[in-house]
Amino acid sequence: MSRTFTMDDVAILHEDNSILVVVKPQNIPSQADASGDLDLLSLLKQYIKDKYAKLGNVYLGLVHRLDRPTGGVMVFAKNSKAAERLSKQIVDGEMTKQYLATVLGAPKERKGTLVNYLKKNALTNNVYVATFGDHNAKRAELSYEVLESNQDLSLVKVQLGTGRSHQIRVQFSAIGCPVFGDVRYGGDVLAKGYNLALWAYRLEFSHPISKNRMVFVAYPPESEPWKRFEISKFVETFSDSDDSEEDGVPLFTNPIATDDLD
Repeated sequence: MSRTFTMDDVAILHEDNSILVVVKPQNIPSQADASGDLDLLSLLKQYIKDKYAKLGNVYLGLVHRLDRPTGGVMVFAKNSKAAERLSKQIVDGEMTKQYLATVLGAPKERKGTLVNYLKKNALTNNVYVATFGDHNAKRAELSYEVLESNQDLSLVKVQLGTGRSHQIRVQFSAIGCPVFGDVRYGGDVLAKGYNLALWAYRLEFSHPISKNRMVFVAYPPESEPWKRFEISKFVETFSDSDDSEEDGVPLFTNPIATDDLD
């Protein structure tokens, strides 16, 4: 039985007339799906409607998605112009998304790039590795860095080169390192009953109106398996997440999850 989410479960990192940036909780759909469960887009539309006493339908543009079991930073557009410009940044590769994942075992190389061709089974909603030239197979690319290995697990930073369905989960499973808690792709061997350990921790883009570059960071939950690693140490040492003192780019962090990590 799915739980009922409210705005108390959603951390708002930034809101203005053009964008709404939030931390998506795990296990809520990004948008309405066949389950009929409350989705994040609908929840945020109701939040806007209530906050600003809006009559009629509320516009909120979904410009990118996270899988239901994945949590982390998402940006929504509050008007069509912002939606168009944010979507263009995604197409042009100007919006960067980085993830943290805890995987079983450890990749053979500490740093690397994974390239596969992925195909989706529409009946089961499973994605699997196909071969180049296979009908409807799509190229998937990501780069990763192993930050720390601890007993049977590794903490990995991931940056997507493409945005395919279930991409990170399938590609790491294909190298024998499935994501902790991933029932669908073999990551529940040591983690039955736990949430998927995949978190969209960092999002960077240019504001659709001011054009100013913005960086948003949200730490994963302080629970298994994340608490086995000193997350703040690794996040703060990433060369591409410096604060605004040197490069003029504002850094917005999760005000709840980072209280104990300063």
